[in-house]
Amino acid sequence: LPGIGIFFYIMLSQGISRQRIFKLSKNEEYFARKALKTQIDEMKSDDYEYTHREEYIWRDMIHLNQTYGGAYYTQDNNGRIFTDGTELMEAIHNDIENAKEFINFETYILQNDDVGRGIINHLAKKASEGVEVRLLIDAVGGRTIFQRTLRDFEEKGGKYAFFFKPKLRWINMRLNYRNHRKLICIDGAIGYIGGFNVGKEYLGRKKKFGYWRDTHMRFTGGCVRDINSRILLDWRQAAKENIPLNSVDYKISEPCANTGVQIVSCGPESSKEEIKRAYMKMITSAEKNVYIQTPYFIPDKSIVDSLKMAAQSGVDVRIMIPCKPDHMFVYWATYWYAGELMKSGVKIYVYDNGFLHAKVVVCDGEILSCGSANFDNRSFLLNFEANAIVYDAQLATQMEAIFEEDMKDCHELTKRLYENRSLIIKIKESISRLLSDLL
Repeated sequence: LPGIGIFFYIMLSQGISRQRIFKLSKNEEYFARKALKTQIDEMKSDDYEYTHREEYIWRDMIHLNQTYGGAYYTQDNNGRIFTDGTELMEAIHNDIENAKEFINFETYILQNDDVGRGIINHLAKKASEGVEVRLLIDAVGGRTIFQRTLRDFEEKGGKYAFFFKPKLRWINMRLNYRNHRKLICIDGAIGYIGGFNVGKEYLGRKKKFGYWRDTHMRFTGGCVRDINSRILLDWRQAAKENIPLNSVDYKISEPCANTGVQIVSCGPESSKEEIKRAYMKMITSAEKNVYIQTPYFIPDKSIVDSLKMAAQSGVDVRIMIPCKPDHMFVYWATYWYAGELMKSGVKIYVYDNGFLHAKVVVCDGEILSCGSANFDNRSFLLNFEANAIVYDAQLATQMEAIFEEDMKDCHELTKRLYENRSLIIKIKESISRLLSDLL
């Protein structure tokens, strides 16, 4: 059709200049830089005492995230892993109910169903009790929410904002540059980060996908400050409310542990690809194994080369992908790259028990990454993402065990299976591969 190509070009190419859209005040920038530099200098000092083995072994990784990603390192955290949406929602509702001072809630998708409205109504209830509540939703991911639901929420004292809101609600010319982060901070004491969105689909209540297998983490400790700072920076951009980042009194709600955590974020305002660099460092530094779970696997050459090199060096590299598509071209491109990596000894597992949406990397039973970033250019370059890098043998070993348990619901994509795929599948893969830079 005449003009259809121009339409899609406009939809996909609406850009943002690489400007500092998340601005810090001069004081905030000064103290942030000073704190980070002080920490870097302390950890490079011969007098620095590492609190546990993983911190020492992965000290170069910590340093990379500090210097390249601007990620402060905290070592007093407790972490809990969630892989089931119902259990996660129960924990979130429990923490919301116990909130006393504030709730900052950021999500990519918030569906207009009983689960989504349940979260909004609970937040509204807490706002009516005097708790300060901010709800930040991506403008594309939250487009189905009824205005009257949000009006009721606002009338009860809640504040909400849409990230990159279009002038016309149902026509958003920015399909790129979406806020894909899923973050919560409650009372400066509890933080959540991971891959779950909000809706009944993510509790496994949609026939199309069946069981929804995702991963989220709940933290207490020093990293909660960094989770909240990320939310507030996004809020300031979306709501145009210049709330100070240092306005929160952070609390330790549970006995401190010694889990090390860095919150690493990336977005199109930066050309550094911070999370991609973190993924590459994990892959190339692993000595025993690399386990990856991702729903969308369209890596660039640098990631492909890193994975091939690891496998060819004797590292046990396993990648788990979904058996069913939610984005058709992405699905077939994922299989094309899987076929390429199998040639170098990477093992590919296809998850058959519903839809795999987890974004997890775990290496050597010592370090893990959990967050919103997939293995594709959309996550590395075009969307706003946030991951927790966790330095803790107990949690990493638990995440490895979860991966191995998930393998029971998988079939391995062997070379024989892959080579015997039909001609139509080969054509779909080839077309999707050609389009991979746009996916």
